[in-house]
Amino acid sequence: MTNREFYTAIVNGTINEEVISHASDAIAKLDERNAKRASKPSKKSLENEPIKASIREFLADGSHLASEIAKGLDLSVSKVSALCRQMVGDGLLTVEDVKVKGKGTQKSYSLA
Repeated sequence: MTNREFYTAIVNGTINEEVISHASDAIAKLDERNAKRASKPSKKSLENEPIKASIREFLADGSHLASEIAKGLDLSVSKVSALCRQMVGDGLLTVEDVKVKGKGTQKSYSLA
């Protein structure tokens, strides 16, 4: 069955075993393609690995605020915060809220 025949059958409301089989096969192909794509790291993820290693090296001496890490590594605070959140999710870093005078509560990161 071609995709055109499949869609025509759907529009006409003709749902039979052939249509169901075609739809099931299409879903299986989508799942396979998505699994293959998810198993490969993205280009951006590969670019971020050296930065994550630098963050881990920076945190070797103790915990620091994201703004301190950013200043020390000459990166933006938003980039450092995003990468630190990823590393917390991966179990590489721990995070705690710290009150900073005049700035409110900020995140402090340290090695797990």
